[in-house]
Amino acid sequence: MKNNIMYSKIKKSTLLLAVMFLVVSCDGYLDEQPTTLIDADYIYTTEDGLKSGVVSLYKFDRDRYDRSTEDYMGAVLLQSRSDLTFSRSGYTGLMGRYERGISPVDYGSNLASTLFWKHFYNMTNKATDIINAAEVVEGVDTATKNQIIAEAKFFRAHSYFFLYRMYNNIFVTTKSVTVENAFDVVETSSTKEEIFSLINSDLQFAVDNLQWNVSFGRISKGTAKHVKAKVAMWQGDWAEAKKQALDVIEDPMSPHSLVATTAEVFKGDKNNSEQLYVIQTDNELLGGGDVTMMNANFVTQYFQIPGIVEDLEQGGRGFSRVIPNNYLLDLLAEDPNDTRDDNTYFRLNYFYNDVNNLPAGKNVGDVIDIYKPISAANPDGDQYQRYFQRLHPSCVKFNEEDDDATSYRNRTSALVYRLAETYLIAAEAIMRSSGDPLPYINAVRTRANAAPVTTISEQIILDERARELSFEGQRWFTLKRMGQEVINRQIRTYAGAGDFYPANLGSKDPRTNWQDHFINWPIFQEDLDLLGPNYPQNLGY
Repeated sequence: MKNNIMYSKIKKSTLLLAVMFLVVSCDGYLDEQPTTLIDADYIYTTEDGLKSGVVSLYKFDRDRYDRSTEDYMGAVLLQSRSDLTFSRSGYTGLMGRYERGISPVDYGSNLASTLFWKHFYNMTNKATDIINAAEVVEGVDTATKNQIIAEAKFFRAHSYFFLYRMYNNIFVTTKSVTVENAFDVVETSSTKEEIFSLINSDLQFAVDNLQWNVSFGRISKGTAKHVKAKVAMWQGDWAEAKKQALDVIEDPMSPHSLVATTAEVFKGDKNNSEQLYVIQTDNELLGGGDVTMMNANFVTQYFQIPGIVEDLEQGGRGFSRVIPNNYLLDLLAEDPNDTRDDNTYFRLNYFYNDVNNLPAGKNVGDVIDIYKPISAANPDGDQYQRYFQRLHPSCVKFNEEDDDATSYRNRTSALVYRLAETYLIAAEAIMRSSGDPLPYINAVRTRANAAPVTTISEQIILDERARELSFEGQRWFTLKRMGQEVINRQIRTYAGAGDFYPANLGSKDPRTNWQDHFINWPIFQEDLDLLGPNYPQNLGY
């Protein structure tokens, strides 16, 4: 019910915003006014206009999940660039093997420019317009005004934080783009102190002015505190990270709690007590989001095996572009009772289900085992391809219960931030400061039916984050935050498929292709050319 009410409000607000633009455009046309007069100051002069602007930020944030239903989708691309996955095919494979996105002029950097650099800078611009307009608007009560500004400031911080973690050399501003300054050139990147000062200021305003209890899909006090904890981790401020994380977990006003089982985390629309921010989609509503291949990119093409047809129970229709590697699967297998590889987060096995096309001697429900991964005992290259395309374990976190099992493309709600990560942030922050971190990491493990750990270290934290949060867009940033030594070790030791690669594919091994400076993405040259002549490219490019 809350979800439907929210979408009704979004639909009405979006229509209002469209009408406002239409009226402004018609007036401008009839009065022969120059179009440069139609800016944020002109549009965001009413409470309804400002609220519609905030709704547009949610829609804009969803765009990077909706955009490009093929393998170029922004929400999928980062998954291929980590120590936990094997990029089997498609353009994600080139990115994951460090063959693209490694030069300021290659297509991978161009792609990242659209999906990340331009996307998040556009988002910061929209948020800044709303903030600056709301701060001076008349006729809006203080509480409403602060709510509007708080949501917009959250999205500005959210965007700048993403950009910093990807590119390092970014610039931040609180000025709206106007007719007077539209062609001003940004001369240099902001300092780390300037970047974090603005991010923390925006997040603190959000914390102070947002409520704990909000409609699903909206930013809450808990969301802002969670991100503030993440930001503090990047600054090495363990006490602040600990405080913010524990507030979300333990504050009496917090409505958040871990759901009881791993099977419930990604069930249905994901609007449960664990969610801190869910990208909302709905098949039944106009404006309910576009179809994507997020789930399909992470699920194998098992349905091409005779005797099995695609079904939702086994993951839906997959394309097998980014799949878990041996390192991740071994981490999940360390505790045989861990439920995260028990068809909740990951599916390990597939079963015959097509009674009319069963191979001789097979029955419905039998485990399919016709292909074997490459090994010294089985060097057959064809089997290598077939195994990874059709039978390798899959991530099923984004498999929806009401999907079309016969289609690669479906609407998928996406958990952006959730409480299990807050627990792991708390554990790490306490480990690095003071107190007992074990209850927090073990809360996540106990929910997964895994045995509690009795000691804790950076590697134990890193491994638990892999089991719980892989394929959710966090891994690359976690490795980078922990430093050059950690990301070098993890990528050069575990990235890709390792021994599964035939010897003649050595040039495609991300472990040998990785270079230290890849820790920052290159700024696409066309973006750099729009900046001042002294604006720095990231080192190594």
